[in-house]
Amino acid sequence: MTGVRVLLVDDHPVVRAGLRAVLEGAGGVTVVAEAADGAEALAVLAGAHPPVDAVVMDLQMGPGMDGIEATRRITAAGGPPVLVLTTYDTEADVVAAMTAGATGYLLKDAPPEAVREAVQAAAAGRPVLSPAVTARLVHRMGAPATALTDREIEILRRLATGATNRELARALFISEATVKTHLVHIYDKLGVDNRTRAVDRARAERII
Repeated sequence: MTGVRVLLVDDHPVVRAGLRAVLEGAGGVTVVAEAADGAEALAVLAGAHPPVDAVVMDLQMGPGMDGIEATRRITAAGGPPVLVLTTYDTEADVVAAMTAGATGYLLKDAPPEAVREAVQAAAAGRPVLSPAVTARLVHRMGAPATALTDREIEILRRLATGATNRELARALFISEATVKTHLVHIYDKLGVDNRTRAVDRARAERII
């Protein structure tokens, strides 16, 4: 009896080794495969026999396919539940992961027992969120009038890289006038009057 069969997806071998030890330390969970990025994870799942019960997915993984895109593809294909296990807890990352279809979202500083329980819950199809992530989602839902939309968060992330209005318009396939409208809404919601302050506020509030 192997218990829950898990695929670990993380680009750091040392992290994967540590997670394997944590998950298998108390029994009930077996790591049957590992992958260094999203593309490799999809290839593993395509040839997994018997099938994997849950995927433990990091978000940022070097130059390869990231965890958000991999989660989206796994979910769209009717694959196993995905538990995001990452160090990133910004609103942008949380919303993107949940929108992509993640069953759970946990931070890597969670206690080993919490990680094991989260994996087992995810394998059973039960949603699981870390307290910090839950607080962010509750805040977002509780203030719908001021919550930034996914598109506004995307614009903020690009602003943080120094993108101009023209570059934003080209990247998002919208007009510069639409970009300016988005910026007006972003400034209003964040209580700022320019892009530099918008980025600073977004970072301070861990929106990006």
